[in-house]
Amino acid sequence: MQPSSSEVPVVPNAELERERLISLINSMADGVIAIDETGKIVAYNGAALNILDLNSSMSGKDLSLLLQLVDKDKHPIDLMSLINNAKTATTSRDYLLKYNDNSTINVYLSIAPVHLSFGKSGARGHVILLRDITSEKSLEEERDEFISVVSHELRTPVAIAEGNISNAQYMADKTQSNEQIKDALKQAYTQIMFLSNLINDLSTLSRAERGVLTIDVEDINVHELAEELAKGYESQTAAKGLQIYLELDPHLEILRSSKIYVREILQNFVTNAVKYTQKGGVTIAAFAKPTGVLFEIRDTGIGISVGDQRKLFDKFFRADDPRTQKESGTGLGLYVTMKLSKLIGAELDVHSELNQGSTFSIFIPNLNLPTVKTPSNQPVTGLTPPIS
Repeated sequence: MQPSSSEVPVVPNAELERERLISLINSMADGVIAIDETGKIVAYNGAALNILDLNSSMSGKDLSLLLQLVDKDKHPIDLMSLINNAKTATTSRDYLLKYNDNSTINVYLSIAPVHLSFGKSGARGHVILLRDITSEKSLEEERDEFISVVSHELRTPVAIAEGNISNAQYMADKTQSNEQIKDALKQAYTQIMFLSNLINDLSTLSRAERGVLTIDVEDINVHELAEELAKGYESQTAAKGLQIYLELDPHLEILRSSKIYVREILQNFVTNAVKYTQKGGVTIAAFAKPTGVLFEIRDTGIGISVGDQRKLFDKFFRADDPRTQKESGTGLGLYVTMKLSKLIGAELDVHSELNQGSTFSIFIPNLNLPTVKTPSNQPVTGLTPPIS
């Protein structure tokens, strides 16, 4: 019995499917290059030819001979090492494409490992996406330069205003001025400090975006750093009726990293914890790890939704939660924290539930190993009582 037409299997036309795939790739504005596991080019589109400034076939050629990447200092990049180390999809906007006449353009580079279906078992390979982002980079550099200049020029007038308001507050207290004057001075001081912190964030952001931040590695006594942080927030937590705790591993040793960046990262986390916690407390914890120190900042605050956690470290992001919006902020603090963390090789993580509090974790590795084995002074075991 002959099978009915509905039962006859449809055998796809391999050549037709290949033509469709080529048409799809050629319709893309980004340059697309597929290579096999040896780095030979097996497929590409017209946009790739345009970006590489070529007018002849690339099939079968070594990608590393055609795609010459350099870093911002014009040092050559080992392309095949970059590709072979990409175990998952990897992207970057930090490389430049160098042409034969030594001119360069900024490129967006995406590397994705795939199985290319050549043969029954398929061949290992990668798909490379390229895009010319020179114009975007130019605009970013102009923006960063503007932020740098503005933040620098505002420092002096803000510092003068802060000093004068602080003196006025002192005199108002001494001369028993009326409460309206004191309240006005207090509000003015609060706003000028907000502006000062904003300028600091903008300045750090500008330097981080331009890659001009440097790392001064030094010995950090983690016990002392944590205790200084806790003490610095005593007045703020007391004013809100909160407790602040220290939970420090007694086996902590000296951490080798940038003290100024480690402090700023932890301060940003603690500041947010105090700001968005109305009852309960904030815990500063630190645990010894084989290659560094794991810090945790825990709070019993309003928490963060799952959706907002994905955008938490985005520039200028602020959650839509009304409890967040009523607190002043620019949305730059955690973005700057992320930038500084990358600079010192730290790893960030966050766990949070709405109305249950949040835990921000950061693992900070020792830099310039070997690790110094000098133990910290005054070890603290377990959870210490709240600091009064």
